[in-house]
Amino acid sequence: MMWKTKDYYNNILNHRDSIEPKFKKGVPYWGFIEKIGNSWISRLGWGVLYTLFYIQFATTGWEFLLLPIHYLMGPVHGVIINWYAHRYGYVNFKVDDTAKNLLPFDFLMMGESYHNNHHKYGGRANFGIKWHEFDPTYPLIKLLNAIKVIRLKPNNDLNYMG
Repeated sequence: MMWKTKDYYNNILNHRDSIEPKFKKGVPYWGFIEKIGNSWISRLGWGVLYTLFYIQFATTGWEFLLLPIHYLMGPVHGVIINWYAHRYGYVNFKVDDTAKNLLPFDFLMMGESYHNNHHKYGGRANFGIKWHEFDPTYPLIKLLNAIKVIRLKPNNDLNYMG
């Protein structure tokens, strides 16, 4: 599954995809950033940075056993959200795809498992919609907005990313 997802993203990156144009409308493309993110040098560089962080801040040797988790966080997160959240879960909104909300309370994926909500309101900063859907990233976004690191668009109480 992860290999299949990698192939999808590589096809998008190299303009060999068969994605309907309506799903590409308004999506930014920064070729230079895409090339950096898709390079092995960049991937190895992140691994080196994680390792250096551990060398600097680990207080005991067993903490280095956590390094593989950090190395694999991105791919595992991608599998959980982009695969499971299209197969399992519940739906708040009718959308043109199979996106579902994976967890009723999402602290593990930092709000990303509210995939159905995200597909309905893609620009919304708070992916939680129902009373039990707490998006733990949203308070951080509000803080960054308050200290003017980012700017949220005022749109009633929905708070769309600017």
